[in-house]
Amino acid sequence: MGLPPAEIQKKEQKVLYDYQQRDIDKIFSRLEEFPTRYNLLYQLPTGGGKTVIFSDIVRRYIESTKKKVVVLTHRIELCAQTSNMLTEFHVKNKIINSSVKEIEDQDEYMCFVAMVETLNNRLNDDQLELHNVGMVIIDEAHYNSFRKLFKFFENCFILGVTATPLSSNMKLPMKDNYRELIVGDTINSLIGQGFLAKPLTYTYDVGLGSLKIGMNGDYTVKSSEDLYTNMMMQDKLLHAYEERCKGKKTLIFNNGINTSVYVCDTFARAGYPIRHLDNTNSKQERADILEWFKKTDNAILTSVSILTTGFDEPTVESIILNRATKSLTLYFQMIGRGSRILPTKPEFSIIDLGNNTARFGLWNSNVDWQSIFRSPDFYYDNLVGDEEIERNFKYVMPEEIRKEFPNSNDIDFDIEEEYSNTKKYNLRSMTVLEKSVEQHAKMCIENSEDVFDARILSRLLNDDIQYRVRRYSYCISKSTKNYRDWLEEDYKRKLRSKINQLFVED
Repeated sequence: MGLPPAEIQKKEQKVLYDYQQRDIDKIFSRLEEFPTRYNLLYQLPTGGGKTVIFSDIVRRYIESTKKKVVVLTHRIELCAQTSNMLTEFHVKNKIINSSVKEIEDQDEYMCFVAMVETLNNRLNDDQLELHNVGMVIIDEAHYNSFRKLFKFFENCFILGVTATPLSSNMKLPMKDNYRELIVGDTINSLIGQGFLAKPLTYTYDVGLGSLKIGMNGDYTVKSSEDLYTNMMMQDKLLHAYEERCKGKKTLIFNNGINTSVYVCDTFARAGYPIRHLDNTNSKQERADILEWFKKTDNAILTSVSILTTGFDEPTVESIILNRATKSLTLYFQMIGRGSRILPTKPEFSIIDLGNNTARFGLWNSNVDWQSIFRSPDFYYDNLVGDEEIERNFKYVMPEEIRKEFPNSNDIDFDIEEEYSNTKKYNLRSMTVLEKSVEQHAKMCIENSEDVFDARILSRLLNDDIQYRVRRYSYCISKSTKNYRDWLEEDYKRKLRSKINQLFVED
């Protein structure tokens, strides 16, 4: 039985929103002014409908010029999605994948969708020659792999499309390959118009001093794995989930397969429905896991960057960044996976366990993309450093720990104020930590029956101790990790000793 006439009509008419139509008109004004040898970059947030926009551009371009269009993507999933969208716009297209060696029927098509590596290999081996191409569209244009193809399309109009016009390689800025940037609607504007879900952001301070920066300018997988697989971080993650998004469909992003496997195990042992996905899974395994995720209401999916592009599951209600990144693009991509709006989902949660919000700002805060496009070096140089972020941390004792110290009225200690007093009264700087130890020891004794209870209680203060030691090291301008580690061990030893001493005096 066929579709009713109204449904057929709906299928045939792809309606564009006002902001999409406005941007298409802007792009066409450049096309008319510079029909050849012009590289234009277009920015629109994830969820704004970039594929819809460039599919309509392809349709209009082919109709008006009778020239062919090549659409380039960097992922096989994006090829299929793009091809389907073009078909919805009545653009007959052919995918050039690894199984396509030559195109004998190319005259039957006006549009080709290709993986960048596949097309590059075919063109370099002279296996393929595309005729009458007037325009090339590059999806996810911030990836540098596309640059190698520019030489084959020197006489074309090239349109790069991205949510973040910042090159994946800081040594190869996008302004070197594109003459101009057109900026689309902001995330806040799209939220206001009801096109994207509203974010609720929750941040948890994480000390990133042990992380190392790799050749690509981001944190290395090994140093990330060392930090995020430790028991303290696993507990923090589970606590954050239970506090902020328990029972919600959740995506967890990690930097490293081991971390994701640990996360899967931690949540499974706690009784939550969770699966792990990474790029070693077979195509069938991936399909099965994503199908399970789609159909399970409170499903949790832990993964390793594999779902940052080409993945669209509108029912995701919560995003957990269980990693730190220095990549603005990755930050936007990860969070964007939760931003699709549904009648039953006007908002979504973001849980940040990598100080990413402090580094880049809120996901929906306005970004000066023109400035970033023109001066990426200036942008990178002015990113807030980890040490500066951590200087602004404020330790707040968790409620469950606070309950263990019911007899203590005063649990706070101002390291900076005490350090200032040592300067004023010409005291040794170490008296700051000695006073802090005394206060912690007093708290343990006030809430214990005996010395053994007090020692057990003192272990609950580890995070507070770490925080106070870090504040102190900033005050004395000696903040190397080795020195802080030594101070922490020394602090804990003195705390045990002080607890013994106070009990004896009692």
